[in-house]
Amino acid sequence: MQWHTLAPNDVAKETSTNVTTGLTTEEAKKRLKRFGENKLKEAKQQSALLLFLHQFQDFMVLVLLVATVISGFLGEYVDAVAIIVIVVMNACLGFFQERRAEKSLEALKQLSAPQATVLRDGEWVKVRSQELVVGDVIKFSSGDRIGADVRLIDAKGLEIEESALTGESVPTNKVAAPLTNEHATIGDLHNMAFMGTLVTRGSGIGIVIATGMKTAMGQIANLLQEAETVTTPLQRKLEQLGKILIVVALLLTFLVVVVGVMQGHELYEMFLAGVSLAVAAIPEGLPAIVTIALALGVQRMIKKNAIVRKLPAVETLGCASVICSDKTGTMTENTMTVTHLWASGKTWTVSGTGLETSGTFYEHDRPIDMKKEAMLQQLVTFGALCNNAQLKEKNHRRYIDGDPTEGALLVVAMKAGFTKERLEAEFTIEQEFPFDSERKMMTVIVKDRSGRRFIITKGAPDVLLERCDRINWNGREQPMTSAWRKTVQEVIQTMANKALRTIAIAYRPIGAHERIITEKEAENTLIFVGVEGMIDPPRPEVKKAIQQCKEAGIKTVMITGDHVLTAKAIAKQLGILPPNGKVMDGATLSRLSVDELEEVVDDIYVFARVSPEHKLKIVKALQRKGHIVAMTGDGVNDAPAIKSADIGVAMGKSGTDVAKEAAALVLLDDNFATIQAAIHEGRNIYENIRKFIRYLLASNVGEILVMLFAMLLALPLPLVPIQILWVNLVTDGLPALALGLDKAEENVMKRKPRHPKEGVFARGLGWKIVSRGFVIGVVTLAAFMAVYERSGENLVYAQTAAFATLVMAQLIHVFDCRCERSILDRNPFGNLYLVGAVLLSVLLLLVVIYYPPLQSVFHTVPLAFVDWLLIVGLSALPTFLFAGSFFARKSRINML
Repeated sequence: MQWHTLAPNDVAKETSTNVTTGLTTEEAKKRLKRFGENKLKEAKQQSALLLFLHQFQDFMVLVLLVATVISGFLGEYVDAVAIIVIVVMNACLGFFQERRAEKSLEALKQLSAPQATVLRDGEWVKVRSQELVVGDVIKFSSGDRIGADVRLIDAKGLEIEESALTGESVPTNKVAAPLTNEHATIGDLHNMAFMGTLVTRGSGIGIVIATGMKTAMGQIANLLQEAETVTTPLQRKLEQLGKILIVVALLLTFLVVVVGVMQGHELYEMFLAGVSLAVAAIPEGLPAIVTIALALGVQRMIKKNAIVRKLPAVETLGCASVICSDKTGTMTENTMTVTHLWASGKTWTVSGTGLETSGTFYEHDRPIDMKKEAMLQQLVTFGALCNNAQLKEKNHRRYIDGDPTEGALLVVAMKAGFTKERLEAEFTIEQEFPFDSERKMMTVIVKDRSGRRFIITKGAPDVLLERCDRINWNGREQPMTSAWRKTVQEVIQTMANKALRTIAIAYRPIGAHERIITEKEAENTLIFVGVEGMIDPPRPEVKKAIQQCKEAGIKTVMITGDHVLTAKAIAKQLGILPPNGKVMDGATLSRLSVDELEEVVDDIYVFARVSPEHKLKIVKALQRKGHIVAMTGDGVNDAPAIKSADIGVAMGKSGTDVAKEAAALVLLDDNFATIQAAIHEGRNIYENIRKFIRYLLASNVGEILVMLFAMLLALPLPLVPIQILWVNLVTDGLPALALGLDKAEENVMKRKPRHPKEGVFARGLGWKIVSRGFVIGVVTLAAFMAVYERSGENLVYAQTAAFATLVMAQLIHVFDCRCERSILDRNPFGNLYLVGAVLLSVLLLLVVIYYPPLQSVFHTVPLAFVDWLLIVGLSALPTFLFAGSFFARKSRINML
C-alpha cells in the first residue's frame, strides 16, 4: 500500500477508523488479539553452553581431539591429557571473548516508545505502545518518540529526527498532504512518521498503518535476523591448513607402517611409530596460539580506541579492500555547524566545528576584528534571538536541547561573543510565532533595554526573500530591487553548491505600542539582513585517514541517506570522490539487481539517499566482486549491512545499541581515523600469525623428517612421543606467542590488501617451511647419530642429544621468522618478548634434562659439555645457512 500517496480520509477508510473518535476499545482489543502486540520479535539467543561447544567446531580443534583419542587408545595418557588441556584452554579464550550474546533486537525494542497518546472512544488516553494497532489515531509533540509507523493527518511545525533510520543529520519537516512520488525512499516520506524516531519540534496527529515487525524498524530487525555472518579469511585459511595437516598425517602413518613392515618390524610397533609421527605433524598449540595472538591484538586495539567483539575480526581488517562508511556521525561531526555567513556583500567564514563555542571569523582567509563588523554582529545576534535552542552539558559532554539548526545559529553567535545569557540581559522576547513547515519561518518580537522593539524572522531564504521589500546594506536601508534580489539569490545558490543548508535573517522595527496579532502581520515588509550557511562538517582527521587507506590500496565508499548534493560535496572535501568517480542515488539503486550492481559497483564512490536494503545490496555486490568489505555506521539503518559485511564497524559514542551489537568492531571515539589504525593493527596481526605458522610448521617438518629418516635408515627412533609433545607445546608455544607481539614492519600500510583467496603458504612461505624444516631434521639426525655412536649406542643419551638439538635449532630459527627476508635484516633485540621467551625455553630445556624427577618422564639424561658444543654448532646451521645465501644474493644485486 502506497500510504503516502493517499489523502487522510482515504487512509482512514483503508484502516477502518474514524479520525474524530478513533477506534473503540473493543475493536482495538480484537485487532490486538488478531495481529499481535506492537513489538519486535526476539531472535533465539544462543545459550552459554552452546556458545562454549561452538568453540570446538574449528577443524584444527577436531583434528586435535582425534589425536587425543588415538593417544589414549595407545596408552599415551600424558599426551592425551596435555592435548585436552590445550584444547579446553583455547575454547575458554574464545568463549569469554564472545560471551556477549547478540542483543540487536533487544536494543531495537528499547527504541520503541514506552507509551503513546491514542484516541479511543472519542477520548485521548495513554496506552502502552505495545497495545497500538493499525487504525489507531495517535498524537505526539516535541520530545515524544513515535510508537508505530503512522500516516500523518495533521502536522503543526512538526519536525522529526530520523537519522537512525535514514542517516540524515537534519530533522525532517513533516506535512499532512499526500505525496505524488510513488517510489519515494524513506527519507522523502514527509507525510509519514516511523517507530523509534524522535519528535524535535511541533506536534502532529497520525493514523497507525503498521505495527511490530511490519514497521520500518521491524523490517530492519527482520533483515538483521536473516543477515548471514560470513566466515573470516583467517578462519578459512586455518581450516585449509588443518585439512592439509590431516592428509599429511595420514600419509605419514601409512608410509611408516608400509616401510616398517617391509623391513621386518611388527605391524603394531610400526602403527605406534606411525601415529607418533602423525602427532608430530600436527602443531597442537596452533589454535590456542592463534586465539591468544588475536586476544593480544584486541588489547592493543583497545588502547587505540577500538573494541573487538569477535576475535577473528581483528585479522579480517588487515585484508579489507573496501570500507563502506556511513557519512553522518562517522565521517562528519553529526552536528550542524555554521561555516559561512553573508551580509552587505561580504562573505565570512568561521572556524571551529561541532559544539565548540570558540572560533575565529575570517574574510578572504584573514582574521577580522568583530567590533568593526556591525552587519556580522547584527546577523548572528538576530539568529540567536529568533531561537529556542539551548546549549547544555551533561557528564562533561555538550549537547543541543532543541532543533539542530537553531543550535548551529546559537553556537556561531557564541563564537562572536554573544552568549544566551548576554542576549537575555539585553533583549526581552515579547511574542513568538513558532516555525511552521508551511510558512517555513519563525518570528519573534523583541524589545531591547532602551525600549526599541523589533520583529525578527528567520526561515528558508527563497520564502523569506519574498517577504522583504528592503535590504540592510552597511547599516542603511535600500529598496529591494531586482538587482539586489538577484545578488542575494546568487549568494544562496553559491552556498547551496557547497552543500550548505541556508537560513536567511530579516527584521523590521515596530512602534512601542504596535500590536501584532498574526504571523501574516509580522512577516511582511521586512528588511533583509543576511544568510547563514551551515553543514554537518567532516571530521578534521578523516581526510588524512582516507588518504592513508588509499595508499594502502583500500577504497573508501560513502553510503548515506543524505541528499546527493550534500554527499557529493562532503566526498570531494574528504578526497573520496575522484574526478571520474560516480555517484548513485537510492532511486537508481532500487532499479538495479545485485548482478547489475556488481557490474558497475567498482566505479561508484558515493551512494546517496539509500535505505537499509540498499546497503545490504551494496555490500553483497562488493563481496561478489571479491572484495573484503568493512561496513561502518552508527544508526539502526546500518545494522543489517554491518552484520553481513566481512567486518562490521560501529560507532561507540553516537552509535545505537543495535549497530554496536551487530558489529564485530566498535570505535570508542567515533573516529574514522581509528579504522585506519585498526587496519594497520589487523595487517600486523596477520603477518605475525604467518610468522608463527612458519615457525611451528618448520619445527614440525624437522620433527617429521628426523623420525622418517631414522626409520628409512633402520635406526632407533631419535625422539620419543612425550619429547615431541613437549617441543610442540612448550618449546614452540612460548616463542610463537612472542612472535604474536612483534611490531609491524615500516611498509605494512604501503602494501595493497592481500587477496582474500591468498593461501596461507603464499609469498614463498611454503618453501621457507620445507627448506628450514629439512635442515632442522638433518642436523637433529646428525647429532643423534654422532652421539649414539660415540656413547657406545646409549640410546637414551643419544635421544637426549637429538631432543636438545631439535629444541635449540628451533629457538635460533624463531629469530629468522621475524622477517620474510633474513634473520640479519631485523634487529634480533627488536622484540624483547621473544628474547625472553627463548631464554625461558632454554631454561625449561635444561630443567627437563638435568632435574632428576623429570628425567624419567621425558626419558632424558644429563649431557656432557662437549656434546653441548656440538648441539649448539649444529643448531645454528639451519638459520645462518640461508642467511648467507641472502647476503650473497644481496651483494649480486648491488653489483648489478
